[in-house]
Order: sequence, then structure tokens, then C-alpha cells
Amino acid sequence: MGNIKLGATLFCYGTEYARYQYDFEECVRQAAMAGAQGYEIVGTQMLPSYPNVSEEFLGLVQALKVKYGIGPVGYGANNDKGLLSDRNLTDDEMLADAILDLKAANKLGCKVMRVQYMMSPEAFGRLAPYAELYDVKCGIEIHNPETPASETIQAYLDVIKKTGSKYLGFVPDFGFLSVAPNRPKWLKALQIGVKEEHLQMAAQFRRDGIPMEEAQKQLFAAGASPAIMDNLAGMYGFVQFHDRKDLPDLLQQLKDIIPYSFEMHCKFHYLGDDGKEASIPYEDILPVVAGSEFDGYLICEYEDEMYSGGTEFTKRLIALEKKILG
Repeated sequence: MGNIKLGATLFCYGTEYARYQYDFEECVRQAAMAGAQGYEIVGTQMLPSYPNVSEEFLGLVQALKVKYGIGPVGYGANNDKGLLSDRNLTDDEMLADAILDLKAANKLGCKVMRVQYMMSPEAFGRLAPYAELYDVKCGIEIHNPETPASETIQAYLDVIKKTGSKYLGFVPDFGFLSVAPNRPKWLKALQIGVKEEHLQMAAQFRRDGIPMEEAQKQLFAAGASPAIMDNLAGMYGFVQFHDRKDLPDLLQQLKDIIPYSFEMHCKFHYLGDDGKEASIPYEDILPVVAGSEFDGYLICEYEDEMYSGGTEFTKRLIALEKKILG
């Protein structure tokens, strides 16, 4: 058996934070009230002096840890390859940027840093000695449209094995285990006049592996509103989903990657009153993690596509995790 701990990323409260309904302290308080044992902080979102951590902010973090009993355990780095308007950043520049994030993570006391796969495998491999120096494990996020078995992620796995560093690994995002269309996007499409029958057609095209361009042609031929394109693009991109018959294979891919995983992102988009996630089958996923040797945090990560705020949904997901994990 492993050692599973439950956490939340303060990104869950991004809507409330952006609307000035919550300040940093309130985000931490809400995470603690939801049942989180630790939290992830996304540097670009909540560090006032990003990429640096000021002494003032560090003092606030430490004071809140005493006050609410939880502190930062994970650091969400943004590897923005398109930072410049005229060219992409080089591997050297991406590495230098990641080292700044490592310093911030170390100062905050985080033991895990989420790295995005915009950082090349080669640059990621070169990050190993710096991760070891700052004692922060760096995990490439496995995020839709990638899966653990995809060519992109396997390239990172090759680098991890080649370096032999225990400080390089993965942060799987459960979004890659989606088996139904994104519920908030579906509801928003209906609100702006897209017909249910056309959404069903789009979903079936995705399940059948029809290329997106061909799906678009057939949808428009059937009289679908052009407004369906946002949904269709999502189904083939960052909120894509799989046929449920593919779930056993995807869960096996998760099992295979767990020995290299430092943290997991419990992505969720919509939880109904029944407490179930509409597209990500937690009742199938969490027993796989519980039956492994995983030692780390399951970090709730709410994507607020309805702009309704993450407070209630975060409570619901942690309650669901506790129920499933016992």
C-alpha cells in the first residue's frame, strides 16, 4: 500500500480570486475547510513578485500554515514557450526559466513541481541536477490530449530512465481518463442555441475516430450551428474523451506510470448533486491508485468553465475521494 494524501490547488478558486471575492488567505482557508491536507500554488497566478518569493509573502504563507494547518506542497510552474512575440524560447531559455521556478518552489517548502510538456524532453533531462540541488521533484504533467502511452510522454519517460534521477517523473492529470464529453461546454453550447442532436453527433464522431475536419463537414451538412465548433475543437483537444470501452487500457497506462509519479491532478469540470464527476470516472480511477505504492498528494484541480466558482465543487470532490478511498 502507498501513502495517499488529499490536497487542492488554489487554482480551484481562480474565479473567486480573479473577482476579488477571495484573497490569498481566503483561498487557503477554503482549501482547509474543504478537507485538503496541503495545497498547490500556481506561481504565475498567486505570487505577487513572480517569479520570486518575497519575504513578506513567505511570512504570510507560514502564518497561514499555523492558522489553518495546511501549507504549500506542490508548485505549478508555467513553461511558456511562446513568451516572446517573434519566436519560441530556446531550450536554454526554458531551462533557465524552470530553474527560477525551482528556486521559488524550494523557498515555499514545496517538494513537487509540476512541469508542462512545452519544455522539451532534452531540456527536462538537463533539469535533473538543479531539481536535486533544490530538493524538489519535477513532474511532467500528463494532460489531454496526451496519455501515458503517447509518443510525446514516452519521450519524457526515456529521458527519465536515461538520467536515472529520482527527481524527474510525472504528474498525471486525470483528464486523460475522461470517458464522456465535457459537461460545462455541452451545457453552454445548448444555452447559445446548439442542438442536442448535433452535440450527440459530434461526440459520436469523436468516439468513432472521425477526423475533426470531416466531422465539421458532416455537422454543417446536417445543419449544425457554427457555434458548435468550440465544442468540437475541445472534443479533439484539451478536453477530449475516450470511449468507455477503452477505459481498462487507459487505467493500465496509469498503473504503468505510477512508479514514476510524484503527484496526481484530480481534474474535474462538473459534479452534480449526486457527487459524481460527469466525465471522469473516479469510481474506477481511485481504486487503481489506492491499490498501488503511490506516495504523494492527489491534488483537486477544478476547471471553472461555468465561471461559477470552485468553492462548493472542491468540497464535493474531496468528499467523493474520501468516500471512494474509505
